Amino acid sequence: MTAQTPGEDFATILARFACNLSLDRMADPVIAAAKANVFDTLACAAAGSSAPAVAEARELAAEWGGAPQASILVFGDKVPAHHAAWVNGTMAHARDYDDTHDAATLHAGVSVVPAALAAAELRGGASGADFIAGVAAGLETISRLGIATQIGIVESGYMYTSLFGYFAATIAAGRVLGLDETQMVNALGIAYSQVAGNHQVTRDSALTKRMQPGFAAKAALMSVQLAQRNVRGAQSTFDGVDGFLRVYLRDRCDRDVLRDRLGEHFEFVQLSYKPYPCCRFNHTVIDAVLALRASNDIPASRIRRVRVGVTRQAYEAVCTPVEVRKAPKTIVNAQFSIPYNVAAAFIDGCVKLEHFTDPSLRRQDLLDLAQKVETYVDSDIEREWGRNISPAAMQVELENGTTHSLRVDIPLGHPSRPMSTADFDAKAKDCVRTAALPLRQDTHQLLRDLVDGLESLDDVRRLAQALQPAA
Repeated sequence: MTAQTPGEDFATILARFACNLSLDRMADPVIAAAKANVFDTLACAAAGSSAPAVAEARELAAEWGGAPQASILVFGDKVPAHHAAWVNGTMAHARDYDDTHDAATLHAGVSVVPAALAAAELRGGASGADFIAGVAAGLETISRLGIATQIGIVESGYMYTSLFGYFAATIAAGRVLGLDETQMVNALGIAYSQVAGNHQVTRDSALTKRMQPGFAAKAALMSVQLAQRNVRGAQSTFDGVDGFLRVYLRDRCDRDVLRDRLGEHFEFVQLSYKPYPCCRFNHTVIDAVLALRASNDIPASRIRRVRVGVTRQAYEAVCTPVEVRKAPKTIVNAQFSIPYNVAAAFIDGCVKLEHFTDPSLRRQDLLDLAQKVETYVDSDIEREWGRNISPAAMQVELENGTTHSLRVDIPLGHPSRPMSTADFDAKAKDCVRTAALPLRQDTHQLLRDLVDGLESLDDVRRLAQALQPAA
């Protein structure tokens, strides 16, 4: 348990926690949770390597050149560590297939794992034990900030994945590099000078939505290297008069939740993993469709209307503007559209990576059914669930007047409804097949074997080598 002195800024407490974290201070389920996140995040990066905006980022990083410190996954380029962290973080988030913390409404691994891996390569190698500790410290940082925050992303205007990811990635990279507590406090303060990440990118279908976690990972590598050189950053990063909690969160943050049993209780074990490559707010809706489809005769061609009730936050995120969500013209719009995902699930009986491609966006059968989907804010769900990932109350009306109803509260992939190892492996295989360049045929199994034995791995640079193009 991390010792705490009254009045200490959370940056000091966080630095002490991260610098002292080691495998012998983590229970087996915590270690397993960190390893699961590494496996899933790297698989998602493989899939994201072929997504729009990734090639442009990779080309720009290669054009900039510089010291060959770390690897751009899948492509094999060696670039400065902060550029590698940026491109890899962008890849990992690009398909919207990455982990979520359903209560915190954020993605945890997409800034943390790329930053930790780039730091390991920058260092010239790191043990699996140190890598796990760094990843675990980073995942705990972002998860704590998320559950302690009491203002939703729509109201605040920030995307918490990237906003909190700056600190989480800095903690992960700093732990892997072996910063001491003073350096870590400085690194967090330096990161605070760069913190950003807005929700407008989702409303505007901007490709920078997928880059924001990469920006956080990039800033982390810059911050820890400056701290290594004894550059002083802000010291009261979180609780200061102009600290992060007041300036960004309007003081709507439970400081006790941030600190409570830090180092003893690990919140990131509550991370969920995605069976569908789209915004998590769609997942209870997709689960409802698939369950209704499996238990009833519901021909998609005979559906007259589908009504879906969700929380206000979900409604704002994946239901509005209505005309955009019912007829998405970009992949980002489709990833953030309940109507489109309802149509895909009803017609094809699945929602996969192939649904988020330009040809699928032009499918008339999907567009026609999406027009029949009506969404609304369900007052009961809003009152009971607030800013958590929303349940879905669904009613399907057929042309003959028959109706089918179902409410799903907890989406598949949540710790109480976990994906199986076979589910993770099938997802990883699908991700590897979608990579921008052909990878080795055994890439999925190689990655699985490396992560399963991560505690005893002598050099985690082998993780980056596993995701390199086939010879």
